Amino acid sequence: MNARKFIAASSRDALKLVRTELGEDAVILSNRKVPEGVEIVAVAGSELAHLSETRVNGRGAAEQRGSRRPSPGEGNASRTAESTAQAPMRPGTLTPQGANQAAALGAKVLEANARRESVASRDKNDATAEQQMLLSEIKTMRNLMQEQMARLSWLDMQKHDPLRSALLRDMLNVGFSPILSRQLLEKIPADGGLDWLRRILGHNLRVATVQEDVVARGGVYALVGPTGVGKTTTTAKLAARAVVRYGADKVALVTTDSYRIGAHEQLKIYGKILGVSVHAVRDTQDLKLTLSGLKHKHLVLIDTMGVGQRDSRVAEQAEMFDAVGVRRLLLLNATSSGGTLDDVVKMYGGTGVIGCIPTKLDEAVTLGTVLDVVVRHKLTMHYIASGQRVPEDLHEVNLEYLLHRVFKDVGKTTSAFAMQEAELPTFMAGMVGAQNMRGQYAI
Repeated sequence: MNARKFIAASSRDALKLVRTELGEDAVILSNRKVPEGVEIVAVAGSELAHLSETRVNGRGAAEQRGSRRPSPGEGNASRTAESTAQAPMRPGTLTPQGANQAAALGAKVLEANARRESVASRDKNDATAEQQMLLSEIKTMRNLMQEQMARLSWLDMQKHDPLRSALLRDMLNVGFSPILSRQLLEKIPADGGLDWLRRILGHNLRVATVQEDVVARGGVYALVGPTGVGKTTTTAKLAARAVVRYGADKVALVTTDSYRIGAHEQLKIYGKILGVSVHAVRDTQDLKLTLSGLKHKHLVLIDTMGVGQRDSRVAEQAEMFDAVGVRRLLLLNATSSGGTLDDVVKMYGGTGVIGCIPTKLDEAVTLGTVLDVVVRHKLTMHYIASGQRVPEDLHEVNLEYLLHRVFKDVGKTTSAFAMQEAELPTFMAGMVGAQNMRGQYAI
């Protein structure tokens, strides 16, 4: 095995040398501090793979040589069978006793062959299992080494680039994901700070234009999302905006929620207050007939059933809307975790989703998480909702306000969930195996 030694001023530079010389599959064998800086001993991944393959092949060859030696019983059986075959046989000369002996001899030969094949098969399986175990151990060792080197790299960044390290900690503490935070901070200039970060985030947050506004544009839209996200209330808020502009006779409400108790009655109350008609549908055919009778309306809003994002009815609902050509607005709960919001976008997403409306902004401690999901999934924000009042608590998107609110309490939080400076290298090193970000971001 040809191990290589690399020496550089810092662990980051040494790691770059390893990757340049030995490739991304290189395995770190050791690292230590030396007077010149950091010394890393590494070996190419291909050499370790070749080493494990040679070991297994060598063992297999030895076993094959050993398997060629017949046992004494097998040799006698073979010679007996051979002499029996060579003896001249005449009709009527084989006695019943001889026939029984021949049958017993044949059975012994077959048993010996089966036993030999079974041993060979077992040895082959053992060799394969050992090879897999060896490769698994090498992979585990490589991951541990990569995590250790990543931790050293983040420690080095804290020492030589404290500004970027502090911004990374602040982004994590206000709810942004490590993936997005790392991607943006890799591009930060030497004189960059929170102002630069706000500007870049604002440049990557998509907001619906006046021409894209659903109220002004008109048409048929369904509001979708998991239970408790505020679909019925947001439907009423959008309807109220349309009534003010175009009149109650130009707006209609539809509900597909036949599962939740009182769902239809709640929408009917909003419809009575606004003076608009409310219709209930059960399936695709019912929806087609209802929409056909509402063609003269400027805006038709569909309130949908509230179920968890992993419920099978979510897919059925999407198929129904796709069959009729209904566009959808996805509601995102700003108080949910990033993993939950990612799952919601995955399960509710599709070509029919034209954008999103973040809700419950008044209940969220920070808005970093929901804005992170909007950026990474390239969603267009149409409105934001921050309360239960109709229609006062539905607002047009103000990026300056949103980003100000995200970072206004940076460094002031005393939450038990806030990350401290000393914990940053360990946390980020654990993200080495995280999924790479999809897409590019405007810097």
